[in-house]
Amino acid sequence: MTEDLATNYARAYGTKVGFGSRPALILIDFCQGYFDPACDLYAGVEDTLASALRLRAAARAAGVPVILTNVVYHPLALNGGRFFEKAAPLKNFLAGNPMGNWPQGLVPEPDELVVSKQYPSAFFGTSLASTLTAMGIDSVLLGGLTTSGCVRASCVDAMSHGFRTAVVAEACGDRHPDPHRANLFDMNAKYADVVSEEAAIAYLATLSKGRPAG
Repeated sequence: MTEDLATNYARAYGTKVGFGSRPALILIDFCQGYFDPACDLYAGVEDTLASALRLRAAARAAGVPVILTNVVYHPLALNGGRFFEKAAPLKNFLAGNPMGNWPQGLVPEPDELVVSKQYPSAFFGTSLASTLTAMGIDSVLLGGLTTSGCVRASCVDAMSHGFRTAVVAEACGDRHPDPHRANLFDMNAKYADVVSEEAAIAYLATLSKGRPAG
């Protein structure tokens, strides 16, 4: 009889790394295009944004740094490379396109860092890793769009840079539930802890403002 997926993976994976003591919240690539039905990026992820906003509020209340990422290309896509060549919807991120704007409710606050990128990972070609290290950050909470694309790429790189990584399931979304679920499964098996919004907010509530837990 063929072994079921959960049993098969449980024999090799399933280790939990846990939350760190000095986290940052990174919200990846929330932009208007994912919420506009007329845009080819549209993913119907309004519930994902609502979850991300609740996480953001909890992080801010705990004094946890909040970092937002977006994708911005030169108007002629001179810095788009092979990613821009492969993924046609990235045209919505050419500088000045309103589909690249922040969605309602997620305009950056003055004390929130914005990291603009051209490739899937929030870490590739940016100063994010060194910035987090300089801030004394040891772990990250990730949410964003899309689960199978830039969230996954950022998750792998966060782990590779040595940060304890938690992916908040409800705060991630994709244009179809199948790649969303598959990539959450894979990240949880190999790169990060996939946690619920409830668990993430409960963890943030244990942090004194500006101080690590304990």
